[in-house]
Order: sequence, then structure tokens, then C-alpha cells
Amino acid sequence: MLNRFIHSPLVHVCLRYGAIAGFLCAGCVVSLYYMGKHPFLINPFFDFRVPAFSLLLFFSLKEVRDYFYEGTLTFFQGLGGSIIFLSTAALVADTGIFVFGSLQPDFVAEYIRQLTDQIRNIPPESIDQIGKVTIDNSLRELPFISLAYLVGLYTWQTFQIGFFISVIISVILRRQPQLI
Repeated sequence: MLNRFIHSPLVHVCLRYGAIAGFLCAGCVVSLYYMGKHPFLINPFFDFRVPAFSLLLFFSLKEVRDYFYEGTLTFFQGLGGSIIFLSTAALVADTGIFVFGSLQPDFVAEYIRQLTDQIRNIPPESIDQIGKVTIDNSLRELPFISLAYLVGLYTWQTFQIGFFISVIISVILRRQPQLI
């Protein structure tokens, strides 16, 4: 049964589209870094992954549904394909980010510098809401941030962003078999 699942079109198509998404995401991280704004400090609502995952996941599940499953795709097939897609995208993007961060030593240092500036420029009324102790703890922990931490953060955000998109697209594309 596992062998049949691994060789199914759902796995192959979602792996292919996930790899494309991973390369695009890694390329976007590198591009944003050289544009001056560190990619890990961008608000997740404006992250490149939202439109990339939405489009590529939609087309991958639509391809599976229309060309391989005769127009029928259950919600759980869509969700399973989404998990394969997200896992592949995260793995490819994380590998690209890790290689880039290893070759570019200022990648982590620039993140720490920009985040420190961002924290120090928080308005006083926001400091009261967040708490002075929380901000001081954050500033104290900044020098200990590593490339592995940033890669893990990117993976975590990828699954958070992708989960909500996956549920929505799986519901939109699902078609149950017609009972006669």
C-alpha cells in the first residue's frame, strides 16, 4: 500500500511543484537580501510564499484532479498532496538558504543588526504593551542567533503559511465521486 502511494501521481506532481516553489522561495530570499531588506524581517502577510504557494499548490492539485483522478479529488487527498508540496518546498528552500548563508557570512550578522535596530525603534507606547522585560530579553538573545535558527524559522513559517492555504485550496478543488 505504501509503495502504491509513493508511486502515485499525487506524490510525483506535488513533489515537482514543491521543488519549483522551493527554488523560487530560495531565490526570493537571496534577492531580497541583496536589495537591502533582510527577508526574515518582512511581515508574513507580505511574504513571497503566500502568492507562490497559492498558485503552485492550486495548479498541482488541479493537475492531479483533472489529468490523473478523472475529475475527482477528496479533501484528504488534497491535504495529503499539500503536505507533500509544503515539505518539498521547505526542504529545497531551506537547503538553498543554508548554502547561501554559509557562503555569505554577513547574512546572519545583517539579520541581527536590522532586528536590533527594529527593536530599538519601537515606540514607547508599544514598549508598555509588550513589556520592557520581554524587549530586554529579546535584545540579550540576539547575539546567539545562528544560521540553523534562521533556517528552522523559515521552515516553521513555511508550514504555518502553507497550512491555511492548503485547507482553502483543498476545499475549493475537492470533488466527490458522483453516486449513481
